[in-house]
Amino acid sequence: MATFPSIVLASRSPRRLELLSLLVPADRIVVHPPANSDEPGFDDCRNVNDVEHRLRNIAAMKRRAVRNELRQRYAAVQSAILSADTTIVAESSAGEFAVLGQPPIEDRSRPVVRRWFEEFYFARSHLAMTAVSLEAPDGRVIDGVAATTVHMNRAKADWLDWYLSTAEPDGKAGGYAIQGLASVFIDRIEGSLSNVIGLPLEETREMLLGLDLIDPASR
Repeated sequence: MATFPSIVLASRSPRRLELLSLLVPADRIVVHPPANSDEPGFDDCRNVNDVEHRLRNIAAMKRRAVRNELRQRYAAVQSAILSADTTIVAESSAGEFAVLGQPPIEDRSRPVVRRWFEEFYFARSHLAMTAVSLEAPDGRVIDGVAATTVHMNRAKADWLDWYLSTAEPDGKAGGYAIQGLASVFIDRIEGSLSNVIGLPLEETREMLLGLDLIDPASR
């Protein structure tokens, strides 16, 4: 029987851990987020291609950071490393392009997140984009980006005050989690649901197979 290496998940996200555990046995996963959480922003991105390029760079930067941290601790790194980064790309009815990451810490009225819902989400569609970067123990690397179109309705816009009064927007790309309370606003999606949550399962499985990190017959 083939023996596969452990996989270091370079992320603090419990949702990513849950999703990766659907592809890889939990006893093969080690959580080790980068020690430094600083990363480039998206302020200079003007279109989806710019965002995709930046996402790839951020995911690769996280992977390399964790690889270097592990090399400082161990003589040889025998584990694979997987990192990911998710953001929301939207456009208002006035044509304003925006990349919506985690919202700032706000008072209970949450003016920033409210604006996002009212100008970029309700009765419109937006993109959830996730970049994944995977490195095998032998140094081989595969990177990829998945995009899912999310459509939000305006029918429950009067629920927004209730939503903003909860802790749900905190720490979420775009100020919402599709599997959480914000699901009441979702009409439909086109593409991968797991991608919106934070790790595209189909694409990630193909990457793991491509680097011989899982058994094709498993899971």
